[in-house]
Amino acid sequence: MNKNFITEYVQIIIGASLVALSYNLFLLPSKLAAGGISGVSTILYELYALSPALTQLLINLPIFIIGWIALGKDFSWKTLLGTFWVPFIIYLTADFPYTVSNPVLGAIYGGIILGIGLGTVYKGRGSTGGTAAIAQVVKKFTGLSSGYSQLIVDGLVVTSSIIVFNLELTLFALICIYITSRTIDIVQLRTSASKLIMIITENEEKIHGLISEQIDRGLTKVRTIGGYSNQDRTMILCVAEQQEAVKLKRMMQDEEPTSFVVFISASEVLGRGFTLDKYYGQKF
Repeated sequence: MNKNFITEYVQIIIGASLVALSYNLFLLPSKLAAGGISGVSTILYELYALSPALTQLLINLPIFIIGWIALGKDFSWKTLLGTFWVPFIIYLTADFPYTVSNPVLGAIYGGIILGIGLGTVYKGRGSTGGTAAIAQVVKKFTGLSSGYSQLIVDGLVVTSSIIVFNLELTLFALICIYITSRTIDIVQLRTSASKLIMIITENEEKIHGLISEQIDRGLTKVRTIGGYSNQDRTMILCVAEQQEAVKLKRMMQDEEPTSFVVFISASEVLGRGFTLDKYYGQKF
């Protein structure tokens, strides 16, 4: 049993627990049918006082079979864990004393926690069942991101909730699922404070020295031609942490004010100096 295998199952358990807590602490008390089977269970609870945990479990079982067929055995075992874990935690925390009934707070904080939970589950290559599994099927066959796939599927459920709840609560629920979809994508991309720095300069050796000696980062040189001057230029690409980028910006303003510099936020950086040790064979 390798480390990645264990990590993925731990991510599913943690993420599914957050999904359940977001439901009991924010969505159900606020009467927000924020998409998915949880939204359906909220509607049924409002109409018939049916147990949300039992409702979600019973509806999820046939959807689990669809996930098994469409997404493969490995995904489905993880989906099975999420399918049972979410209603289990909902059942355990049903009488939690601290809840939020304000729909504004429920939409914002419930959406954020739900998005973090679902994003964590997706990082573990799993699902919490229900429309989350359907959203993963949509993602597989359409190429859309997990967040937007979830937005489409949940949007259909939310708009139907207007029959039971008033228009205001339905609009808050739509806000909630939008926040959830954006949070899912942020969690999966692990948005960082790193910056991609693009420098177009005539003094490449001086810039090379500043980057190598002052902020201790690697760089890549690309030969370019200026569109206005039609002269040869060098574009230097460098990825640095937030504070390193600020330091480089100050040095560029002081020593190379004529160079053209662009700072771009990097959502995720893989490789040496970021996800791997900065120096080969050395750990500091």
